[in-house]
Amino acid sequence: MAFSHNWKPAIKMLDIRAYMLTLAVILLAAVAVWLISLIKRNVSIVDSLWSLLFLLGVVVYFSLIESSPGPRTLLILVLVALWAIRLSVYITVRNWGHGEDHRYQAIRARNQPNFAFKSLYLVFGLQGMLAWFIALPLLVAAGNNPALGWLDYAGIGLWLVGMSFETLGDFQLSRFKANPANAGKVMDSGFWRYTRHPNYFGEFTLWWGYYLIAVAAGGWWTLPAPLLMSLLLLKVSGVSLLEKDIGERRPGYAEYIQRTNAFFPGPVRIVSPAAGAES
Repeated sequence: MAFSHNWKPAIKMLDIRAYMLTLAVILLAAVAVWLISLIKRNVSIVDSLWSLLFLLGVVVYFSLIESSPGPRTLLILVLVALWAIRLSVYITVRNWGHGEDHRYQAIRARNQPNFAFKSLYLVFGLQGMLAWFIALPLLVAAGNNPALGWLDYAGIGLWLVGMSFETLGDFQLSRFKANPANAGKVMDSGFWRYTRHPNYFGEFTLWWGYYLIAVAAGGWWTLPAPLLMSLLLLKVSGVSLLEKDIGERRPGYAEYIQRTNAFFPGPVRIVSPAAGAES
């Protein structure tokens, strides 16, 4: 790949027509999976769809714009495909045969009657809109193809760090849960020793990697997209939601919180017996 020393690329804007058509295709995919959820009576399948919406968006957008594929287009397609397919397969296998996730059961209970219809916009439509907006850096990067520069390689580096945390963190947790002796216990080894959510930290990191690649393509103005993803991971559907009631399901989680960073990896804190008793 050619290497460019240009660190001030021209501002790259979106093809608005292609962007809106991309939204239409993403929402059609969300509606199709919603119909499947009605048959299965399980909206958890939206989690398997989530990452694939980004891959669909990149493919559709690029197919609609008048641009020839270049190194950055191929780079984005490869990175997004590896992330999206891996995550979708992992979630599908993890949830297979377990019924609707307790988070969606709570949403279902809060939105009766007629949740079957309401889930179209509360769950599937919402996730489709979020994916469309958060995909902005990917679309800008995929549609701009000068030679790759140092920001692209910095983005690849961040993506590799994030993908490692997400993939290995998921693998470590799956192996831990597969051991019956660990039922009810807290996973606190491997990456989970240094952050309570290595998979979410990995997701956060790789999305900022995508953003750096977008900046290299002239898409610095897509900053709201990774900021929104960061907000979702930290305060909405990620850390905050998962830890809302996990202490009730994992008795040792309170101590784990005291000694382990919530998100960004860090050294294990020493918890004195007195501090543990006070908590």
